[in-house]
Amino acid sequence: MDHGATTPVDKEVMKEMLPYFDIKFGNASSIHCFGKETFNAIENAREKVAKLINCNAEEIFFTSGGTESDNLAIKGIAYKNKEKIGKKGYHIITSSIEHPAVLETCKYMQELGYNVKFLPVDKFGIIDLNELKKSISKNTFLVSIMFANHEIGTLQPIKEITKITQENNILFHTDAVQAVCKTPVDVKKQKIDLLSLSGHKIYAPKGVGALYIKKGIRPQTISHGGGHEKGVRSSTYNSPGIVGLGKACELGKERLLNDMKKLKILRDNLIKNTLKIEESYLNGHPDKRLVNNAHFRFTAVEGESLNLRLDNKGIAVATGSACSSKKLEPSHILLAMGLKAEEAHGSLRFTLGRMNTQEDVDYINNTLPEIVGTLRKMSPLWDR
Repeated sequence: MDHGATTPVDKEVMKEMLPYFDIKFGNASSIHCFGKETFNAIENAREKVAKLINCNAEEIFFTSGGTESDNLAIKGIAYKNKEKIGKKGYHIITSSIEHPAVLETCKYMQELGYNVKFLPVDKFGIIDLNELKKSISKNTFLVSIMFANHEIGTLQPIKEITKITQENNILFHTDAVQAVCKTPVDVKKQKIDLLSLSGHKIYAPKGVGALYIKKGIRPQTISHGGGHEKGVRSSTYNSPGIVGLGKACELGKERLLNDMKKLKILRDNLIKNTLKIEESYLNGHPDKRLVNNAHFRFTAVEGESLNLRLDNKGIAVATGSACSSKKLEPSHILLAMGLKAEEAHGSLRFTLGRMNTQEDVDYINNTLPEIVGTLRKMSPLWDR
């Protein structure tokens, strides 16, 4: 129940990848037959990634994952355009609940002298569109708002956001790492300029991802070298990983509607039964959320203790995103939504995957209430 942290490699993805570790080991940059074979496989994968989000293959650039894609999008656009008006007053808009890959990159840009606005969110984790409009200045060059939140699963109003950015001639980037293959993503219909995705969230291997860059946009490279990916991102191609990413995107597109239907049924059943527990609450928007995400908080229960007890019962969950779940600080996302620190500490994330079954959910429904009750008996904050 922690597929938001990572997913297993799909068996069909693994089968597609295996030859590129040994038999088809050529370097895609080589001009001999071994290199050409790998090059063709990479371009085939590029087509599959492009079809998933409805763009042209030439607009897909392979990276090592979501973090690099986010960095390349934000830094690359900033560095490319800073000469036009200079760094002073140069303005980026993002939200206060972004993944650290975006938040920390934007904070770094602040250190370089850029002006960054971190938009607040409401109690469901959704940005205020009027606040976005008010935050735009003549020097705003980029808005970066995540498609779906990695902790609470809340979906942002992407179409409404891009309508605003287009009206103001501002580029829009979205971290869609959690969204792709769980909700429809169409960069043309949703008018997205740059989009980050990662393989290991969609049943592909770790260490591979992609950045969609709309034709006509050219970020400055932040990784210099041999000029791979049209000079945007230099590095010897991770050919097995890229092939795996392509296959995972192909499967994700084919299975999207069935996956969404199945996961929504399981998620809703989990939510319905969990909320029967006294003083339990759902974090995030009740409807505008990922079909596989259920994020709860429990009064007078410490999330880490709950996590460990569930783990002892064979149930893997998260107290935050995997990137920061080992930190003792309360989630910046939950705090931004107005929760108190103790409420944030009492929260837990369940993220379902393709292999989860109704039997899994039934097991949780039977196990979770008893564990919460046991921990409350030991809690000085529970005086029932």
